[in-house]
Amino acid sequence: MSRLFSIDVPDAPAIEVEIGGKSRRFDLDEPQLPDWIRKNALASGNFPYERKMDEAAYESELRDLQMELVKVLYWLQRTRERVLLVFEGRDAAGKGGTIARFREFLNPRHARAVALAKPSDVEAGQWYFQRYVHHFPTSGEFVFFDRSWYNRAGVEPVMGFCTPEQHEGFLSEVPQFERLLVRSGIRYFKFWLNIGREMQLKRFHDRRHDPLKIWKLSPIDIKALQKWDDYTRMRDVMFARTDSDHAPWTVIRANDKNRARLNAIRVVLKAIDYDGKDDKRIGAIDERIVRPARTFAD
Repeated sequence: MSRLFSIDVPDAPAIEVEIGGKSRRFDLDEPQLPDWIRKNALASGNFPYERKMDEAAYESELRDLQMELVKVLYWLQRTRERVLLVFEGRDAAGKGGTIARFREFLNPRHARAVALAKPSDVEAGQWYFQRYVHHFPTSGEFVFFDRSWYNRAGVEPVMGFCTPEQHEGFLSEVPQFERLLVRSGIRYFKFWLNIGREMQLKRFHDRRHDPLKIWKLSPIDIKALQKWDDYTRMRDVMFARTDSDHAPWTVIRANDKNRARLNAIRVVLKAIDYDGKDDKRIGAIDERIVRPARTFAD
């Protein structure tokens, strides 16, 4: 372990990164972000905008959308409906921040975030989905999963935490599991936040050198830096096997966190017919960055 800001942080050896057919050296411990990352981060992964969203416009639109979310929660309380949202994506894609903007002005008793640690010995011996089902919404609740059972579609096979047989079993079982979930009446949303390679490197570098963000950087994150292509392959297999009519994936290009957050909220608001819904306030979903998984391509 090395020390940064008097905090123990994982060792991060320099790595070779293949981008655009060219090998680049990336050292997470270097205090200065390399120019080739800084200049290309926003555009990486085919992100369609040259500039990030204006902050004042973002704050204004976010406030409007959050007011609509408050209406949804009142409606949930009245109708006893349930909403479950799953957020997946590469490390540093912005899952936690997006969930935080959803929940910012919602009653925390009825809008819960779930971010589970690795399974205990008892949980490891249970049916795979069991520890997740325990956290599902009851009547009148929002529940947000910051990573979910889809760990077995990405992190676990890439990092060797499950066997190929367990991975295949999951891919075979999860469509049936989600069909039961939807049939039970839960309103279910699956989001994949997609970022480019240079943007991920930039965000990892930011975490490494910011005392307020360093806690976000784990040994698994650092190992994942060298497994970009492996994660891409697993993501594509996951989409092919688990994107269904009853539980589709929504992909959001998330190099600009503000645009990603606004559009994730819009997807949910557009899909629910709640009391007092104001379509003008909600606005339009940006189809340049929001795509169904079946039409998405890096």
